[in-house]
Amino acid sequence: MKKIEQETGAVYAGECGWEALDTIIVKNNFSKIFVLTDTLTNKLCLPYFLNKTKNTLKSPIILKINDGEENKNIATCLNLWETLSENNADRKSLLINLGGGVVTDLGGFVACTFKRGIEFINVPTTLLAMVDASVGGKNGVDLGVLKNQIGIIQNAKCVIVDEEFLKTLSDIEINSGAAEMYKHGLIASEEYWDALAPFNYSESKDITELIWQSILIKNEVVTEDPTEQGLRKTLNFGHTLGHAIESYCIKNEGRKRLLHGEAIIIGMILAAYISSEITGFSKNELKKITSILLLKYKKVRFEISEISEIIDLLVYDKKNSHGKINFVLLNSIGDCSIDRQVENQLILDSFDYYKNFGKL
Repeated sequence: MKKIEQETGAVYAGECGWEALDTIIVKNNFSKIFVLTDTLTNKLCLPYFLNKTKNTLKSPIILKINDGEENKNIATCLNLWETLSENNADRKSLLINLGGGVVTDLGGFVACTFKRGIEFINVPTTLLAMVDASVGGKNGVDLGVLKNQIGIIQNAKCVIVDEEFLKTLSDIEINSGAAEMYKHGLIASEEYWDALAPFNYSESKDITELIWQSILIKNEVVTEDPTEQGLRKTLNFGHTLGHAIESYCIKNEGRKRLLHGEAIIIGMILAAYISSEITGFSKNELKKITSILLLKYKKVRFEISEISEIIDLLVYDKKNSHGKINFVLLNSIGDCSIDRQVENQLILDSFDYYKNFGKL
């Protein structure tokens, strides 16, 4: 049995999660229960969810939004608030978010703000959501192409992790989620990083343990620093440039969109290079990290004009303070430095490193 017990936001894995959900439904006299899905999870995940909850979850009201990061916005929230209101949801209603990071982030925000807050439960269906978006209580939406600009920190009533949902994912979606697992290793545990280095979801016999260890790492960080005053900032390693890259690719229609994890992998390589120039992070470790990540994630080409636009987007990063752009850098694997400022030329140099790595 795998579970993280806490007053709010308890995390359960496997069958004990479904048992916990049954218990919550039986013990709480919810006036109505809503299940939020997106286009994909409504088709691929909802039947399994309804079968697992059939003994206690009677006639839930199913809500559906369009899938994709571009729908993680206030307009989608407005439609959901109106739908909840039209269905007579009240403060004793429950919202169950069944989906990836977009659904759990947005659904949590909708629940936290509807009638000043109703209970919600997260059932993540992607690897990314399991190890990242559903743990730590971050709920929110994007502002245009700018990631996670509007939101609130509040834990779900509980989180249920069931690896059965991973069978619905493509390899590229699995790799996107694995990016956050690699990040957890780099910022918190060299031992975990070493265990992940040969990671291959389709071949790994230890996937259950690797996923759970990733959840434990993030939970330990957010439990110690729930409001991101210090340690929790380390979870943003690779995200300063990664989010800017992701936003740039969403903003420009001629650009192929990157999944969150694909952008974060680039951001982590860039941040590791910058670390080697500022904090003394080992050049040998930099080379090893880059080699491992580029074996699993294809390089993406950026023109100098595009890099300039990406740098311009850094001013919107939510970690910024007093007009300064703050980076998370590595001192060594498992040890980070936060709130570090980086000159634009060094950012340009990091893109050159990324572009030219492996060339003779």
